Amino acid sequence: MLNLDTDITYLKGLGPERASTLKKELELFSARQLFAHFPFRYIDRSAIVSIGDIHSEDAFIQVKGRLGQVKEIGAGRKKRLEALLTDDSGVCKLIWFKGLKWVKPSLITGKNFVVFGKPQRFGATYSFAHPEITPEEKFQVSVQAFEPVYSSTELLGKKGLHSKGIHKIIKQNLPEFLNQYLENLPSELIHKYKLLSRAEAMRGIHLPRNMNEVKAAKRRLKFEELFLLQTFLLYKKLITLNHNKGAVFSEVGNYFNRFYKEVLPFELTNAQKRVLKEIRVHTRDGKQMNRLVQGDVGSGKTIVALMAMLLGIDNGTQACLMAPTEILARQHFLGIQKLVEPLGLGVALLTGAVKGAERKKILADTKSGELKILIGTHALIEDKVSFGNLGIAVIDEQHRFGVAQRAKLWAKNNPSPHVLVMTATPIPRTLAMTLYSDLEISVIDELPPGRKPIKTLHKRDSHREWVFGFMEQEIKKGRQVYVVYPLIEESESMDYKDLMDGYESITRRFQPPAYQISIVHGKMKPEDKEWEMQRFKTGITQILVATTVIEVGVDVPNASVMVIESAERFGLAQLHQLRGRVGRGAEQSFCILMSSNKLSANSKKRLSTMVETQDGFKIAEVDLELRGSGEIMGTRQSGDSDLKLADLVYDANMLAVAREEAKNIVEFDPNLEMKENQALKMELKRRYADKLIWSKIS
Repeated sequence: MLNLDTDITYLKGLGPERASTLKKELELFSARQLFAHFPFRYIDRSAIVSIGDIHSEDAFIQVKGRLGQVKEIGAGRKKRLEALLTDDSGVCKLIWFKGLKWVKPSLITGKNFVVFGKPQRFGATYSFAHPEITPEEKFQVSVQAFEPVYSSTELLGKKGLHSKGIHKIIKQNLPEFLNQYLENLPSELIHKYKLLSRAEAMRGIHLPRNMNEVKAAKRRLKFEELFLLQTFLLYKKLITLNHNKGAVFSEVGNYFNRFYKEVLPFELTNAQKRVLKEIRVHTRDGKQMNRLVQGDVGSGKTIVALMAMLLGIDNGTQACLMAPTEILARQHFLGIQKLVEPLGLGVALLTGAVKGAERKKILADTKSGELKILIGTHALIEDKVSFGNLGIAVIDEQHRFGVAQRAKLWAKNNPSPHVLVMTATPIPRTLAMTLYSDLEISVIDELPPGRKPIKTLHKRDSHREWVFGFMEQEIKKGRQVYVVYPLIEESESMDYKDLMDGYESITRRFQPPAYQISIVHGKMKPEDKEWEMQRFKTGITQILVATTVIEVGVDVPNASVMVIESAERFGLAQLHQLRGRVGRGAEQSFCILMSSNKLSANSKKRLSTMVETQDGFKIAEVDLELRGSGEIMGTRQSGDSDLKLADLVYDANMLAVAREEAKNIVEFDPNLEMKENQALKMELKRRYADKLIWSKIS
C-alpha cells in the first residue's frame, strides 16, 4: 500500500521521467511533498463577464460571444492570428502568435465560444493574447468551475506538468491518501476554533467546489503551520532554560554602583532602566540568559550592555563584546575604555590586526582572568582565545553572525556565559516571535532626551547642484558630510565605478585645498581604511565618500549631513541604519536620499516612508509589508520551509493565538506526555527530528 512517504515515481500519471523532472525543478520527492505543493490562486470559471463590462487588465476573466472572421496577419515569424469576439454589449479581439496551425482549425466563424484569459487594453478595445477557448456547448462538460493554479516551470510545462498537469496528477492521487492525514492537533483546539480536519482541509485546498471551501481549508492549514512552528520553538526554548546553566550574578556590587552614581554622564531613560532590570532578574537564577535587546539607532543599547558586563564583573566573572567589523569593534573599545577608566578596569581590543607581543599579552591576561573586558571581532572565537571565567558575552549586530559562530562563544566557559545580543535593526513583533522565539526579547523603545529629529529629504538626480550647494553651506558652518554609494556583491565592479565616478565629481566641485575629502571602500587595506576614517573623525577632511562599510560603527558627532546615492537600491533597514550615522551631536542633522527620476512603486514607498518617519519599528513594519515575511526570514536557522501558506504580515492575529495556545500546552505538559498531546508530539518528531533531542526535558 502506498503511503505519504512514497516516492512520487509510483504515483498514477507520473512515471520515472516526469517524476525525475518534478524532483529537479520543484524538489518534490514524496507524495506528502507533492500534496504540500499548494495552489497559489484559484480561477472561478463559473462566472462570465460581458465584454462591455471589462474594465481592468489585472485579472484573468471569462467572456462568451460569437466568433467573427479569422484573419492571418503578417508573414514568417511575425505572422499572427486575429479574430473578433462579439456579444450584445461589445467586441474584443483574440490574438495568437504561436501554434497557429493547431489553433486555426478550431476557430469556426459564427460559432459561440467561451473565452478565458487576461485582457489587455489597446485604445478603446480589449484583446486577449493566447486565450483558452471552448465551444459553448462543451463548456459545462469540459471545464471545472473552480480551478486551482499551481506554480510550475517552463521545463515542467514541456513535460505536461504545467498548472493543469500538476492539478490532474493531484486530482488522480489525493483521494487515495486522504485517510492517511491523521489528526496532529489536540482535539480541544479543533473544537475551540472550529477547524476542519486535516483530510477535509487537504481536499478543500486542492479540490474545492467554491471559494468558501478554500477559505476554510486555508484557515485550518495556516493555523496548523503556525501552531506547530511555535510549539517547536517554545519547546526548544524550554530545553535551553532547563538545561543550560549560567553564572549566578547574585549581587549588584561596587563597579556597577560606582559607574551608575559617579561615572554615567547622563540619566538613563526609563526604557534602559526597564531592560537592565530584566537582565538583572534573568542573571541571578542560575540559568543561562539568552536575551535579544532591540533598540533604535541611538537608543543607548551599548550603555545597557556595558552595565550588564559590570554586573558580571561584580560577581567575579569576565565579560566580552563581539562586533562584526574592525571599525565597530574599535569604536566600542575606545568608548568603553573611556567610560570604565575611572573604575580602574582594564579593557583590551582583539582583532585580526593585533599581532606579536601585544596579542600574546592579551591572550595571557584573558586566560588568567586578569583582563576583565575583552572587545573584538570574530577573533574572539578563535581556539587560542580562552577565558579564566567568562560570565557574560555581548554580541552586537547579531544578525551578522551565524549560529555556529555564536555557539563557539558559548563554549568558551562552563557554565555557559550569559548571552546578550543587540540589534539596531528593529524587527516587527510578529516576526520577532518567530525569528527569535528561543530568545527573551527586550526593547529599548525610547530615545535619550534632547535629540533633534533628523530632517530627511528626497531629491532626484536633477537636483544635484542644489544638493552640492547645501553640502557647501553645512561645511561652511563647520559641519561634516557623508556621501554613501550602494555596494551590491553581484555587481561589485560596477558599484566601485559608481563610487569612483562620484568621488571624482565631488572632488571637481569641492576642490582642495579649500576642501579635504576622504574615501573608504571594501577594496582598501584595513590600515588604509582606518587612516581615512581617522582623518574624518578628527575633522581633517570635511567629506567622507564611502560604500556601506560605514553602515554600522562610525560615530562622528560633528557629521550633520548624510547623502545616500541611488537610495532606491537600498532596503529600508539599511537606509534607516545609514541615517543613524548622523544626528549624534547637538546640531540639526539632515539625510538626503538621492534617486533616479524613474522609480518603481515599491521604491517610492520606501523613500516616502523614510521621509515621513524616524520610528524604526514603523519602518520595520513597512519593510515587512513590502518584502514579505519569506524574504526577511530567509536567514532564519530553523523552520524556514514550514510556512507554506501562513504569512506573518497578514496572519499576525492568528500567529498570536497559535503562540498562546502552544505556550499553554508546553507549560502545562512540557514532555507532551498527556494522551491528547501524543499526536502532536509525533508530528513534531517527524518535522523536527534533526533539530531537537527529545529526551532532554525528561
